[in-house]
Amino acid sequence: MRKKWFPVLMFLFFAASAIGHYAHWSPTLQFAISSIAVIFVAGFLGKSTESVAHYAGQRLGGFLNATFGNAAELIIGIMLVREGLFDMVKASITGSIIGNLLLVLGLSLLAGGLKHKVQHFNVSLAGMNGSLMIVAIIALFVPAIFLHTHVMNEQHGTTLSLIVAGILIVAYLLWLIFSMITHKTYLADEVEETNSTGQNPQEEQEHAPWSKKRSILYLIIATTMVAFVSEWLVGTLDSFTAKFGLSEIFVGAFVVAIVGNAAEHSAAILLAMKNKIGAAVEIAVGSSLQIALFVAPVLIFVSHLFGKPMDILFTVIELAAIGVSVFIAKSIIQDGQTNWYEGVLLIAVYAILGVSFYLV
Repeated sequence: MRKKWFPVLMFLFFAASAIGHYAHWSPTLQFAISSIAVIFVAGFLGKSTESVAHYAGQRLGGFLNATFGNAAELIIGIMLVREGLFDMVKASITGSIIGNLLLVLGLSLLAGGLKHKVQHFNVSLAGMNGSLMIVAIIALFVPAIFLHTHVMNEQHGTTLSLIVAGILIVAYLLWLIFSMITHKTYLADEVEETNSTGQNPQEEQEHAPWSKKRSILYLIIATTMVAFVSEWLVGTLDSFTAKFGLSEIFVGAFVVAIVGNAAEHSAAILLAMKNKIGAAVEIAVGSSLQIALFVAPVLIFVSHLFGKPMDILFTVIELAAIGVSVFIAKSIIQDGQTNWYEGVLLIAVYAILGVSFYLV
């Protein structure tokens, strides 16, 4: 029944969001409808990616899920940059990072741990992910410290932002080469057994909902729908935040981030419950790394194309939120095994940060 009604509801909310945007409905009503539409479309995006992942394998599938799941964040970010809403852009980047590391990963560990007690994944991959998260923290902290201590002026801060953004993009592309090509076997899931065809026996028993060609087609359609509904959602944010007296940092870090992370939520939790914790961690942690090392730097360059340069300087509370998220997430995943209580700890930290941001 759920499968039957899901596409109907998705197209209904997508159409309602389009009508509300072009008919200039109340901004609050537009925001509510567009948010629901984004969640439905992101769910469709996650399902399409999961189907593609069936043909691509767990690690590549997890990467594809994180990448297309982040399409919503990237598109929303570009729309916000175009409008010059830099504070909300940085808040949404912060929210995406902490949302994936704490909420998505936490819910995945909780759901998977309740069903499978203790779950294991590659320790080497956990260590590399931890190191990359530390690099992301360094890249965000260093420019902020140098500018806030007044050892460089604002123009130099803009230059440093571009250089750091370029370095992060190169580092991320090299990580893809390392993890997907040169050290693919080294980082493979240790618990994943393969047969003579190179496939996981458990995966052979599961059938993808669609064929490979249809999965790719649906992936393209879903990404296009996300692009449109994201633009309609961004157009309502100014009026919505003003009407309810919410800070841009809270709306960006939690409201926009939670809506944009809908695809990762559903896919990662389902994979964890199927005891594919390696793929679930790849989605949650890999998505955070992709936001910090690729999406955020790309938005820096995009802002220059729009003639509205944005720097990579985050506020103290944003840096603190990212820092504590990386600290707890790294400490939990570094041993290569997880349980449901570790998921509770991640969710608890997310709740603490959520209340703190709301009261700003």
